[in-house]
Amino acid sequence: MRVEKIAILEEVVARVKDSDYCFIIDHGGVTVAQFAKLRKALRALDSRLLVVKNTFLAKVAKEKGWSEEVNAMLKGNSAVVTGHGEPTAVAKAIMEFVKDSNGKASVKGADYDSKIVDAAMVEALSKVPGKNELRATLLMLLKEPATRLARVLAEKAKKGGDAAPAPAEEKPAEAAPAEPPAQA
Repeated sequence: MRVEKIAILEEVVARVKDSDYCFIIDHGGVTVAQFAKLRKALRALDSRLLVVKNTFLAKVAKEKGWSEEVNAMLKGNSAVVTGHGEPTAVAKAIMEFVKDSNGKASVKGADYDSKIVDAAMVEALSKVPGKNELRATLLMLLKEPATRLARVLAEKAKKGGDAAPAPAEEKPAEAAPAEPPAQA
């Protein structure tokens, strides 16, 4: 193997090993502009796209200890998306790229959470809310009871009523009938 190819192979292996995830996509027939749009979206997510030869991916799979099911993914044009951080946002960007390609690109699979997953699982991952979305939802749920209480109290004040209910008026205790004096 030539020195250039060895250097490229070492870079691919290092990038995949260092990454939290590795998505494998088929990019056949995609325009340069579509690829540039995907690369820009991935850069914002701390991820990178690299077009690789399937023979290099086979060697990466061997180095990484991926199962034999990866060999079925190594047909056609291949590219890998690697990076750090939240894989759901990356999966969303990839699925958007696939949708925009009008059937030219497709997802082959991914190495996610130390498991090889198929294209259907990547699509399902793309539909899961991200960490920031989940945090916002949780914050909204925690804030909702206080917001409701404030709304009720504000509405009560608008109507002219006191914010707190007035205590019930006490009635004087009825005098018990006096007992007649005891006769001796």
